[in-house]
Amino acid sequence: MVEMRKLLISLAALLLVAAGYAYSQLGPFNGPPRAPPRDRWEALLRERIKLPEGYSFEVFARDLGRLRLMQMTENGDLIVSGYRDGNILLLKADRDGDGRSDGQDELIEGSNQPHGLLLEGSTLYVAEEQRVVRYDFDGAQFANERVILEGIPGGGGHSSRTLKRGPDGFLYVSIGSSCNACIEDHPWRAAILRFREGATPEIFASGLRNTVGFDWQPETGALFGVDNGRDHLGDDVPDDEVNRIAAGGHYGWPHVHGAEVRDPSLYAEMPAGLSPVPQFHGLGGHVAPLSIRFLRNQANAMLNGTALVAEHGSWNRREKAGYRIIRLILEGSTAREEVFLGGCEVNGEVICRPVDILEAPDGRLYVSDDYAGAVYTITKSP
Repeated sequence: MVEMRKLLISLAALLLVAAGYAYSQLGPFNGPPRAPPRDRWEALLRERIKLPEGYSFEVFARDLGRLRLMQMTENGDLIVSGYRDGNILLLKADRDGDGRSDGQDELIEGSNQPHGLLLEGSTLYVAEEQRVVRYDFDGAQFANERVILEGIPGGGGHSSRTLKRGPDGFLYVSIGSSCNACIEDHPWRAAILRFREGATPEIFASGLRNTVGFDWQPETGALFGVDNGRDHLGDDVPDDEVNRIAAGGHYGWPHVHGAEVRDPSLYAEMPAGLSPVPQFHGLGGHVAPLSIRFLRNQANAMLNGTALVAEHGSWNRREKAGYRIIRLILEGSTAREEVFLGGCEVNGEVICRPVDILEAPDGRLYVSDDYAGAVYTITKSP
């Protein structure tokens, strides 16, 4: 018994060492940057962030927690969702001209993972993990909470919900899968729903593992989304995807991933007659795209109609990938990409992880970062 106990203790120690090594290889998780110190962080941003010629980068607000998506009010303030912190913040516009937000207020606290935001006049819609709620908003505070959609499945993985208004007048909400790869019990999982207030939602598109970001192309009205591919098939397999999402389309998950990569377990369970829509563009493995924003208000007309994609960055590659914003140029049925913002990750050290991109009416860009707890501005010189 003594020898057996020693053997078990030795095995447990080996497992702990192995687990520690594996954890060290996973890369950064959400939270404030652990290195460098905060007083050095902004200096590193100024040194490392690279943008196209003529653009400037500034920290608009910091120490905000695990913020995610943004909306702009009529007077230029930002409403920001604190997805993991359960709150919604109001970041005041820069009215004193120093390039920084003039302060912040907490509008809501104790919410269930608020993520998607949609501001329309004096109405704010908030997509929580299991419902969509509507508030009256007077520019300073919320009132009169009303639930307009409930019964969204929760639990498991991928609890963020993104909400937008389509050009057809419908509300669209994306719901990620509950797992890495599995056959879902609930048909709303791994799908985008479309609905009107007071009406029964319909499944607009399915087979989308976790399409956190989506937007409509201005010139065509086509819906494009960025999908986070499954894990544990390798560093470079499968691609995270850009999809052109059409009503009734199935985009492969969990049977087919990326560029027609067959799932090792679930491809055999693909329903007869199902013909998944191929990805429109592959972004590479595990770059974790979280938003796509078609540009509409840039002074350089060549930029309008192209899309910016925020790559949050990998957590399970031996070499980190993503941690940047790319510009996606759509050319008919294909796309090409170029780096728009780089420098968040250098030699394995991470100082920022972009999440959402908001374009102001004057063309100024705002970028949220849930790793550094900050919002940045990107402006073009005259």
